[in-house]
Amino acid sequence: MKKVGIVMGSDSDLPVIQKTTDTLKSLEIPFEVHVYSAHRTPEQAKDFASNARENGFGVLIAAAGMAAHLAGAIAANTTLPVIGIPCKGGAMDGLDALLSTVQMPSGIPVATVALNGGANAALLAAQILAVDDKSLAEKLDAKRAADAAKVLEKDKDILSRL
Repeated sequence: MKKVGIVMGSDSDLPVIQKTTDTLKSLEIPFEVHVYSAHRTPEQAKDFASNARENGFGVLIAAAGMAAHLAGAIAANTTLPVIGIPCKGGAMDGLDALLSTVQMPSGIPVATVALNGGANAALLAAQILAVDDKSLAEKLDAKRAADAAKVLEKDKDILSRL
């Protein structure tokens, strides 16, 4: 199975990335995590993205706050799918990160999940990898069914209390 590469712009993004790694672990998807900055370590970020396919990655996830150029910088250096996680914080509480991540120029796509959407980034990465991995697709189907069962259980609980 291909690995998921995860890059965060700062170690302050770790709480968001923890949700990503927990979700990937639950689906038994291998991953690798790095801290690279689009502005402070651009060469390392570029090298990681440029060599990702040869290093066994199938999808890349980039999490950053404030100006949030990391996902775009990663996407500019690979043709692998890139998923951006805009992180809350800063003067605009994440709106700047969201806009920086979602407004990519034509030809350099970045899929974008919600602010602090670490779990959804992992699930989207899993769905991409599951296109040609039946076992992973079955795990995703089972997770969806389990999640639905939890909601229906909560529905029953609410009905019994009211």
